[in-house]
Amino acid sequence: MPHLETRLPARHIVPEDGWCDDPAAPEYNRPIRLPHRARHEELWRADRIYDLILVIGHNDDPVVAGAGGAVFVHLARDDWSPTAGCVAFARDDLLWILAQVTTSDAVTTVSI
Repeated sequence: MPHLETRLPARHIVPEDGWCDDPAAPEYNRPIRLPHRARHEELWRADRIYDLILVIGHNDDPVVAGAGGAVFVHLARDDWSPTAGCVAFARDDLLWILAQVTTSDAVTTVSI
């Protein structure tokens, strides 16, 4: 992404970026550098779904082993196939969302 309009802290990912999703590891649900001994997600992916990734505050304060990790908002696959627990959007929609949100935003969902 040459330029990302957002009011959130942002940084570029590199091939060594990962996210630990191994509940037995002390780094569980935290960013890591690759290679890494524990099970993990690679953030630099050939399918490019993590070209835009928003880390949400799920199971992070405090981290509880086994309560879910590596839950992100990211780009949807071209075929809109399901995620493994994340939320996925089309590129233009995710760009719009990232331009709107701030670190003080909270979302409450109401089902009717």
